[in-house]
Amino acid sequence: MAQVATVDERINESEKPKKKAWQMKAMDANRYATKKTIAQGMLDIALLTANASQLKYILQVGEQHQFYKLMLILISLSIVLQLLVGILFVAIGSLNINKQQDQTAAVILNDVILVVVFIISVVNVIISGFGIEYSSQPLRLIDQHAKTP
Repeated sequence: MAQVATVDERINESEKPKKKAWQMKAMDANRYATKKTIAQGMLDIALLTANASQLKYILQVGEQHQFYKLMLILISLSIVLQLLVGILFVAIGSLNINKQQDQTAAVILNDVILVVVFIISVVNVIISGFGIEYSSQPLRLIDQHAKTP
């Protein structure tokens, strides 16, 4: 026997506020995490570009820079750690956090990425502290073979 809705039930249904399309759509945590990972990757690429530029400068100046070896080591360390973070981003981006077995791996990878990004930040603060500019003058490479009168 089919149930018939009473008049009161039909009135109550019509009085309920209608939800808009954006309210009905639940937040997809996996999509959010993927977008967050992409945004972090873009920032990592920007920092990698800056470090490559710093490395180019330090190699051009060479031993004339007061902290040449230290800067070379720190910039290289930063670039290597950024490459590691990039690889971890690819790994975490391939996980589906809507699946229970991927959630634990995602949490661990996220924590590892957080620690490595913190180390990269500290290394880059130290790089900034020692300064990339050799002097207040723009970079001028001195050709030791050319003699000016």
